[in-house]
Amino acid sequence: MKISAKTEYACIAMIELAAHFGSSEPVRIRRIAERHGVPPRFLVQILLQLKRAGLVTSIRGAAGGYQLLKPPQELSLDRIIQVIDGAEQEREQVSSASPDSPAVKVLMKTWQEVAALERQKLQSISLANLLERAKGQDEGMYHI
Repeated sequence: MKISAKTEYACIAMIELAAHFGSSEPVRIRRIAERHGVPPRFLVQILLQLKRAGLVTSIRGAAGGYQLLKPPQELSLDRIIQVIDGAEQEREQVSSASPDSPAVKVLMKTWQEVAALERQKLQSISLANLLERAKGQDEGMYHI
């Protein structure tokens, strides 16, 4: 499984926003960037893309920032990846060898099965699940 830096940064930002879900204070881009070593300029573009997809909202002004629009348990890794990478994740496997070859046919079918299992797993992992895992890594890191 290949994950782009953009997708990784989007997931990091979403986990940070999930950690503050329900808070009246939005999370600033600077906080996410500094806390996780994510380039702020890149993060701005990613959060705008997530906003256009209806996953986050922005609050303007001096006390502004971003917030999740849905509870963390309702947002899966798959959804975030689809928003950021879109059709890249939907590409069909193509072989350089002969498509009529029995070996190629069985391999193509196997790659499709693996991709389906991967997608199913990503759909089953919510931001709430990731927050729980992160909490186990560093007790002081996130509070729900």
